[in-house]
Amino acid sequence: MVEDLVNMIVAGSYPVGTALPPENMLCEMYGVSRTVVREATTAMIEKGLVVTQQGRGTIVREDTAWNMLDPVILSALFKGEDGLRYLDNLSKVRVLLESEMAAEAAEEGTEEQRAELAEQIERLEGLVETPAAYGHEDLRFHDIIMRMSGNRLSKAIIDGIQSEALRTHAYSGKPSIDHVKATQASHRKVYDAIMARDADAAGDAMREHISGSWDRRRARPKGY
Repeated sequence: MVEDLVNMIVAGSYPVGTALPPENMLCEMYGVSRTVVREATTAMIEKGLVVTQQGRGTIVREDTAWNMLDPVILSALFKGEDGLRYLDNLSKVRVLLESEMAAEAAEEGTEEQRAELAEQIERLEGLVETPAAYGHEDLRFHDIIMRMSGNRLSKAIIDGIQSEALRTHAYSGKPSIDHVKATQASHRKVYDAIMARDADAAGDAMREHISGSWDRRRARPKGY
């Protein structure tokens, strides 16, 4: 029920300032008790989507009040009509945070972590001809670098947002072998810079990698 209502609010079926259907109507719509409706309303209040007002009911709030890191809201945003715009936002967030983390990894990574990264780049090399398998190990490559950086807060932000984006075809796409080869080449640049302890080069390489990879995956509408 919460997921369905969130999807409709995000899609604009219930515009800002309008009231959700009254409690008895929601009970009938979803075949649930008043207790369930009240729990769902509380959940949406906690997400910043709605507010209860005496005499008006449950009112939809402006999107500036929404908890944009909430998984249910993120899922609805990525799957909505403006989903591509939010995926573009995610790419920019990743560029900002992961380029910094790559630079930190070059300086802070332990020898054990460097060995783990070396094993991973070779594992990726062996999967270039199998894009589906490569995609899973690609995520692990980035995870190792983020852990090497020691920047736990930035990693948590990326993990939280990207986990929902990965559920959409628009973000994951269906990379070709040529795409994977290009991705592996940019991974090598990141890896080489980190292993050389060159923080500036690592940051630049990660920035170029994320931007280039998203540009290749991004589905561009006509006239974009």
